[in-house]
Amino acid sequence: MLFPAALGFAIALVFLLILLSPPVRGLALDRPNERSLHSVPVPRTGGVAIMAGVAGSLAFVSGHGQALLLTGLALAAVSFGDDLFGLPSLLRLAAHLAAAAVALVLVVPQPGAVSFALLLLGIAWFANFYNFMDGSDGLAGGMTVIGFGAFALAASAGGSAWLAAACAAIAGAGLAFLLFNFHPARIFMGDAGSVPLGFLAGALGAAGWQDGLWPLWFPVLVFSPFAADATFTLVKRLLRREKVWQAHREHYYQRVVRMGFGHRGTALAEYALMAACAAAALAARNASPDIQAATLAAATIGYAGLALYIDARWARRAPEAVR
Repeated sequence: MLFPAALGFAIALVFLLILLSPPVRGLALDRPNERSLHSVPVPRTGGVAIMAGVAGSLAFVSGHGQALLLTGLALAAVSFGDDLFGLPSLLRLAAHLAAAAVALVLVVPQPGAVSFALLLLGIAWFANFYNFMDGSDGLAGGMTVIGFGAFALAASAGGSAWLAAACAAIAGAGLAFLLFNFHPARIFMGDAGSVPLGFLAGALGAAGWQDGLWPLWFPVLVFSPFAADATFTLVKRLLRREKVWQAHREHYYQRVVRMGFGHRGTALAEYALMAACAAAALAARNASPDIQAATLAAATIGYAGLALYIDARWARRAPEAVR
């Protein structure tokens, strides 16, 4: 795993240095607005560097693994078009669903109609919640390192060399990005990074499940710091009949930043949560059904309690501070 990780890191680092150089750093700027957590324009091309590092892992995989990575790179190209020009929401969603469908054809032979639909929506949701959660310095970069690092460890332990290499390269590329994205961020990931990384988390998670390396809940628990926040927030906004496709600052991590933790404090707290979830998933993946169920129940109760605590703290703030 070390060589693919080092190669992914090195390729991404070179691209990051190029993207931050004066001739190209203004290629795609994320300009602050009323929903932003930053106050100055920042390049949002970091995903290009990350996916270049991911492309370096193609040398270590073949067959359906290579096809999965190429699908992720194709989705990155579409998402980069969105970063540059802005694409209609329906077109973006169609690209996410198409990539998810390709992934399922590659890794799940002859699924039933219901299984196919649920897995399709699951992988597309991974792509979207990763994008939703990429809004604070260091957050998505840290999830990339810890989440795909956990995948790499589990795949290596299970004897899947190609999956371990691919995930290690993604984690390495994420680490290079994090050097420039931790607060104060010099570059953002953009849709070209967050969308394909979410897709790969779901698709490679499904591949590991299909190959018998881990249970289906494993990738969900590993990436649950993102999945839980995005899902809870989406449900709350649906219940309030809000336009859920519009950008907002309602995510729990955004509230934590605005309640005084700041980008740095929020990122460090999230890293601790990510590491705990990854460790729990790794420890329980081969345990008895009772231990697995208890682990998932504990995580669910913990997230519900954390959400209630943040909501209560947020409600006590002065009205002018929460707008």
